[in-house]
Amino acid sequence: MSGVRRHYSLMLLAAVLLLLPLVLPNNFYYDIVIRMAINAIIALGLNLLIGFAGQISLGHAGFIGIGAYASAILPTHFGWHPLLAMAAGAAIASSIAAILARPIFRLKGQYLAMATLGMGIIIAIVIKNEAAYTGGPDGMPVAPIGLMGFEIAGEKQWYWVLAATLLFSFWAAKNLIDSPFGRALRALHGSEVAAQVMGVDIVRYKVAIFVLSAFFASLMGSVTAHYIGFVTPNIADFFHSIELVTMVVIGGMASIYGSLIGAVLLTALPQALSTFEGWETVVFGSILMTCMIFMPKGLVPTLAARFGRNGREDP
Repeated sequence: MSGVRRHYSLMLLAAVLLLLPLVLPNNFYYDIVIRMAINAIIALGLNLLIGFAGQISLGHAGFIGIGAYASAILPTHFGWHPLLAMAAGAAIASSIAAILARPIFRLKGQYLAMATLGMGIIIAIVIKNEAAYTGGPDGMPVAPIGLMGFEIAGEKQWYWVLAATLLFSFWAAKNLIDSPFGRALRALHGSEVAAQVMGVDIVRYKVAIFVLSAFFASLMGSVTAHYIGFVTPNIADFFHSIELVTMVVIGGMASIYGSLIGAVLLTALPQALSTFEGWETVVFGSILMTCMIFMPKGLVPTLAARFGRNGREDP
């Protein structure tokens, strides 16, 4: 993708984020948009792993839980500064990902999916059982986050923090995909044997992208914990992992824009379906099934192909 096109898409996202507060009527809508941004950043990292590198992960919520509980436990029980606790959580999640990546990514297909699922379940169980530190199933409060006397509080302040973070994450993901590292990931997804013949160290790239994706997830887990002010083990459970994977698949795998669209749709859809009392899950499932039947490549790649862009997602 050319530099002009990359800057154009970045400016378009920046314009949307700058103008969006003008049409948000109250804090309820700010809250929804903030959750969209958090999910979009996690989905960006997860799409790098699943869509571009072709490595499935069904336990990614475990890394989110590590970040969230690091930001809860370290300031509460050990007096750490919240920013330092956030960095520690990201370091712990990245270290676990680096240690587990080599044995896990020797597996393929359903075996790889089951291994990552098991990893996520183990993390969730540890969080629930260490009640002395985590509060167990009831969860625990999270200290507010601030720096030099300034505390981030309220939906409007959090909106601008998440808007800047999303913009940076989008820029970073775009540049990564267009770099030699990104081309190696695409080669890895296309054929591991062919990539290895061409000199790509497939093990190193699998480990690196898994660690990077875990880093994204952990940071957003910490942000979620500080934003809500309370954290429970549900943040690390299996269903949260499936929700994130669904965002990637519905939006479009190997599509940066798909990560954004999938996160926006699947965050807003449950709210929009709340009028279907007792039938929300049925309607939600029906919509997902319809999307997968008629747009198996995801929304963005399918629409890009249909409107004459040959599957390219770039605006």
